[in-house]
Amino acid sequence: VHGIGHGHAMRALTMARHFPEHEFLFLSHDTGAAILGQEFPVEHCPNPPTVVKGHRVDVVATLIASYKVRCQSRLYVRQVMDLMDRFQPDVTMTDYEYFLPRVSRQAGVPCLSIDHQHVITCCRRHPVPWTQYPSYLSTSYAVSSLFSQASDYLVISFFQCPVKPGVRAKILPPLLRESVIGRRPSLGNHVVAYQGYTTFKRFFPFLSAIPSPVMVYGFNEDRTEGNLIFKKNSEAGFLDDLSSCRYVVCGGSHTLTSEALYYGKPVISFPIKNAFEQFLNAFYIDRLGYGRYFTGFHPPPSIIPAFEANLDRYRANIEGGNFCGNQEIYALVEQFIREKKLDY
Repeated sequence: VHGIGHGHAMRALTMARHFPEHEFLFLSHDTGAAILGQEFPVEHCPNPPTVVKGHRVDVVATLIASYKVRCQSRLYVRQVMDLMDRFQPDVTMTDYEYFLPRVSRQAGVPCLSIDHQHVITCCRRHPVPWTQYPSYLSTSYAVSSLFSQASDYLVISFFQCPVKPGVRAKILPPLLRESVIGRRPSLGNHVVAYQGYTTFKRFFPFLSAIPSPVMVYGFNEDRTEGNLIFKKNSEAGFLDDLSSCRYVVCGGSHTLTSEALYYGKPVISFPIKNAFEQFLNAFYIDRLGYGRYFTGFHPPPSIIPAFEANLDRYRANIEGGNFCGNQEIYALVEQFIREKKLDY
């Protein structure tokens, strides 16, 4: 499990909880290892990271950090191979992890990839603006060369795109946490803003111009500044606010976007620059009429009235979508465990 951020780990945790009859051993690092280790055994192994500075991907720092991990690949491959020799898995599953699919291929063990990133490479060309093509091509290359050694792919996505001919992949709606599904949405007066990077402070003047209380998550603070109400990290508190808000302001996270759409909430997305997956999520939010996306580090408050004037239209468009694929995903994972492959 890719260990940066919460989305990959929460998805993996949801999956493991659903199959208590099976024995799970996780391979992860950083935040992912901390989350998964609370309920399941975890072995630590690094992954090529993405370095974010100033609300943009630092390409040079990312390449250097990735190179350092890959320079130690023989050591980590041997570590994972020893782990598999001890554990003797029937199958393996990966959520955007580098080493396990490679070792699984060497060992002849079927490996199922379950993530969102492969929507970039497993689907036909996305109609993004030409200015995004350098990022599109470089990200496609990175996903293909680093994270595409699995034998089958379940690609989860709030937007559905045709799969390329000959690719062993299925595109399904998002996999949601049970705590998300367990809440009924309502329409309150507040707005939820979330960003996992401290650089989001640059957006505070924009948030201050919203004519509603704004619940700000991601900074683990408990204070009030004008209409901005900062809240400490709390899954229950966050989901209570998310399920009852007017709309959501966030980066381009697929997990948060999917949860917001499941609750019927329009989204204003500010994707991290040079993070093509985030841009793609934001692009489809706009294209499908679920909200708007904007680029730049200092968004003008003038965009707020136009966005709020269209909230009813955004909500009507969201009503026609399917943002929970849990049961279909569980059935396919069960098939993979049983038959060691997926039917296409």
